Amino acid sequence: MVSISQESHDETEQRLRRVIAAAELVMFDGEWSFFEAPLTQPPALTADLLAVVRDEDRWSWLAPGGATDGERFAVFSFHFSPDVDNSGFVGWLATEFKRRLGTGVFVICGHNSDRGGIYDYWGCPAQVRAEVVQVLGELRAVPL
Repeated sequence: MVSISQESHDETEQRLRRVIAAAELVMFDGEWSFFEAPLTQPPALTADLLAVVRDEDRWSWLAPGGATDGERFAVFSFHFSPDVDNSGFVGWLATEFKRRLGTGVFVICGHNSDRGGIYDYWGCPAQVRAEVVQVLGELRAVPL
């Protein structure tokens, strides 16, 4: 699942640009928020939930949010081919967003063996959705 390789900065950059160009990218409509509850009150698993995680004392889940639901995010996902070395992708793309847009991101990873293995849900502040779409388009269109 995780590759270990030795490569130069330029080789890593070229590889990860091929990875992002080949990945299946989905931009989710609307705005998303995190909700939480004590461990004694787990969320009901519904088709609206994208992710559910917990720590020692609370559940947290990502679901469609509204204007009064706290911090709101634009959400997108990547599915990767199983034969592609995507190691370092999260750090690389998060750094690109920070460098180009000044924004941080969150990433939630999962695994689906029927769709190639690892996939990522990414979130950024909803107000920079258009700029994130532009950066993604530029990174995916760069000739290799």
